[in-house]
Amino acid sequence: MKDVDIELGEAVVFIGPNNSGKTSALQALTLWSIGVQQWIGKKLATSPEKRPGVTLNRKDLIQIPIPEAKLIWHNLHVRDIKRVAKGQKTNYVFIDITVEGVTNDGQWRCGFEFYYANPESFYCRPLRLDGGEKSTKRMEVPQEQVSKVKIAFLPPMSGLATVEPKWEPGRINVLIGEGQTAQVLRNVCYQIFEKSPDEKWEELKAKIEELFWVTLLPPEYDEVRGEFRMLYKENRSGVELNLSSQGTGFLQTLLLLAYLYANPGAVILLDEPDAHLELLRQRQTYQLITDVAEKQGSQIIAASHSEVILQEAADKDVVVAFVGKPHRIDDRGSQVMKALKEIGFDQYYLAEQMGWVLYLEGSTDLAILKVFAETLGHPAYEYLERPFVHYVGNQPKAVMSHFWGLREAKPDLVGVVIFDRLDAVLPDNMSVLGLQWKRREIENYLCIKEVLLTYAREGQSRDLFGVTESNRREKIMKETIDEISAALVTLGEASPWSPDIKASDVFLKRLFERYFEKLDLPNLMRKTDYHVLAKLVPKGKIDPEVVEKLNAIVEVAQKAKPRQD
Repeated sequence: MKDVDIELGEAVVFIGPNNSGKTSALQALTLWSIGVQQWIGKKLATSPEKRPGVTLNRKDLIQIPIPEAKLIWHNLHVRDIKRVAKGQKTNYVFIDITVEGVTNDGQWRCGFEFYYANPESFYCRPLRLDGGEKSTKRMEVPQEQVSKVKIAFLPPMSGLATVEPKWEPGRINVLIGEGQTAQVLRNVCYQIFEKSPDEKWEELKAKIEELFWVTLLPPEYDEVRGEFRMLYKENRSGVELNLSSQGTGFLQTLLLLAYLYANPGAVILLDEPDAHLELLRQRQTYQLITDVAEKQGSQIIAASHSEVILQEAADKDVVVAFVGKPHRIDDRGSQVMKALKEIGFDQYYLAEQMGWVLYLEGSTDLAILKVFAETLGHPAYEYLERPFVHYVGNQPKAVMSHFWGLREAKPDLVGVVIFDRLDAVLPDNMSVLGLQWKRREIENYLCIKEVLLTYAREGQSRDLFGVTESNRREKIMKETIDEISAALVTLGEASPWSPDIKASDVFLKRLFERYFEKLDLPNLMRKTDYHVLAKLVPKGKIDPEVVEKLNAIVEVAQKAKPRQD
């Protein structure tokens, strides 16, 4: 029996080697979603008091299709048979899945148990509260909240079919569940074009053009042949080619983006989104899908064994390591870097491809710099969109070890490092442009009272709250700022707005813990989430020093001599 608790956030990465259980975890979440849908649907049509459970047919599992029901049980173990004095006793082996969430500022918890019936079906019912097998007291199902949770499971791209007929939505879901993504890509694109030709389709076109320098043409349905035709135009030559001419990396990226745009407001389960993508594309694509998901109001849960994606997610997203018993990496800044401290082939490859390297404390720093560059319309944004970035904490020796190792393969490599304020002179022999923030750390440049009040008033999305609720939250934030500021004075700490305070740990951590406590909600703004505050900093409030650092990045990047194939 295996009990696993997995904490989920806005973006989650399941990381681990092959056959470590990552895909099984995605399938468990999908199974829970199917159980919710079936239970709610059948509960409304029948009397739940007489029979709290529902029967699921294996054919209901369109997103995790199986030829026999028992295949969702570990080692096909569906019953425990024990010998007793008068014969034998049979106990079911239950699969228990509990999901907790926050919807419309209200916490909820919903658990279901699944047990085997026969090769064609199994049962699903709300989880027992006291754990006894004969218990009749079961967990309440918060129908209003869980009915709004939409889960979509996407396996990797499997190529592209030469002929693709028009499928009904149900058939599309079945084919995706069977891993036959090659059969549905044009259909998914057609759904987007048909429903939102002027908004989502144009956004999808813009993303693909930015990444691959091609223009997607709208999918066309040939009623005579009963199949789709989809072309793209090469921007440089103007030649129009069939979508099947593209490689699997392009098709994988298009599938990911199209699926995100086709499923707004959903929990998107991505199995190996980095499949078929070369190293530079892996980081860029991960950043892109998380950005698009945020704008779509969706949550990404991705399973991967890519060190590039691990490195990118390590310090700003939730990382669950599937090594031994799956567990969240809490002290990600140090543990992840320890795991990746050895220079691998991918690092040399990136050095050759880019010709320059950016060193930062962690990926939160990159996210903040990128947002500032976008707000300012600074040319550094172009370089921060697709950088070769290496995270080193605040360790000059780590920079030197990594950079000197790379220079063995590429002697003309250039680099820049931006540390927190170290209050020490940087070594002369780092061989990269070494910079420090004048304030204690990059989060100090987000620590602005106006920004904090805007966050309270509007949340991470504009117009998220009504006027009354916005005013209440702003008032609570003002009170909390005053309360924590007074406490810092009592403790002899620096002011929250001082350049000398370690804003992330000393002020912001305490502020948001207390703020959400007053709202009677779990803390939704932890240290790894502070980069979202950068989006709320007005252009006129961005410190001139930020521009200096962005200028330095541009200066170094323009000196780069990438390999010319």
